[in-house]
Amino acid sequence: MSALSGARVVLGVSGGIAAYKAVEVCRRLVDAGAHVVPVLTEGALRFVGRTTFDALGSERAWTSLWDEDRPIPHTHLGQRADLVVVAPATARVLGLYRAGISEDLLQNVLIATRAPVIVCPAMHTEMWEHPAVQENLAVLRERGVHVVEPGVGRLAGGDVGAGRLAEPADIVAAAEAVLARATAVQDLAGLRVLVTAGGTREPIDPVRFIGNRSSGKQGHAVAAEAASRGADVTLVTTTAPQGLPSGVEVVRVDTAAEMEAAVLARADGADVVVMAAAVADFRPVAVADRKLKKADGAPEIVLEPTTDILAALGKRRRAGQTIVGFAAETDDLRANAADKLARKGIDLIVANDVSAPGVGFEHDTNAVVILDAAGGATEIPLSDKRAIARSILDAVIQTRSNP
Repeated sequence: MSALSGARVVLGVSGGIAAYKAVEVCRRLVDAGAHVVPVLTEGALRFVGRTTFDALGSERAWTSLWDEDRPIPHTHLGQRADLVVVAPATARVLGLYRAGISEDLLQNVLIATRAPVIVCPAMHTEMWEHPAVQENLAVLRERGVHVVEPGVGRLAGGDVGAGRLAEPADIVAAAEAVLARATAVQDLAGLRVLVTAGGTREPIDPVRFIGNRSSGKQGHAVAAEAASRGADVTLVTTTAPQGLPSGVEVVRVDTAAEMEAAVLARADGADVVVMAAAVADFRPVAVADRKLKKADGAPEIVLEPTTDILAALGKRRRAGQTIVGFAAETDDLRANAADKLARKGIDLIVANDVSAPGVGFEHDTNAVVILDAAGGATEIPLSDKRAIARSILDAVIQTRSNP
């Protein structure tokens, strides 16, 4: 069951063009089982209509401190909330919140609540990069506010750059992660967990590379779930994660060699290593220093094997360490996974058939079988990747309790 199920979520919508995306955030939160209370600023009403949120929310939208038929709305909205999400959060909202200025209903709710707060900034690149905005966010983070970073993409007026509101699915995932962390049994407390995610890119020239279709979503879900259960988490990833709880250390890499260096430098200090990344098996021996031209003819690309990071971890593992590998297969799923589990000398392997609909690469869902070194198998049917992450970490806990 989603951590959002039954949760009372105040969805604050402020006055930016990205307010239209808040409609989808509202719908997704309701679909996840949350009781959603929309709070729209006067500026938001210039971009989206109250009627839309009246229809999609769990109760009518709130728009003012003064024209509602119930007294002191900010007090009861803030006190009854399990979570407050502000999407989009404009530069103005962030500045007022940081300063503790309560000039409208949304700001009053933010100051009155003791529930966890998530802000999802959205603004033009120049505003996003302004030192005052970054300072406001730094202060809010220090106070425990969760920030879902904006993405890079098309902005209002046709500009392209940083500041684009995170996608609704990522915002809802962040909401679920924050609530899960607040309510979860802390069965990983005191453990250091190292997670890898994404597909590596092996350059051919400054433009082209050899890669794969891994989005990093499953690894990111494992990192978020581990953090929600109390672990000290380091995520080594090739893709930009969204919706991670605060406190997760993120290490960005690109190539297999970079991932190898980052993982091996940190593995000895980890109690649990989850190798969810799709690491390239081969890389070009030589990388062109300029873009290869079609007119020059098809290049001859000679490949060499990359380091088998998972096997290296299995050989150098220390006492008490749990190592989890992944196997993306298209046939003979269990046989191939069992063989890999034995060859690598690890504790668990998570196998999936990436040729099946909705499974694996680039999807929000997955279906896996988890094999352990003792010969056990746990099959997890098609589920969202956060649910798969929970099952993986349940298997880790089980393995560690039965050494």
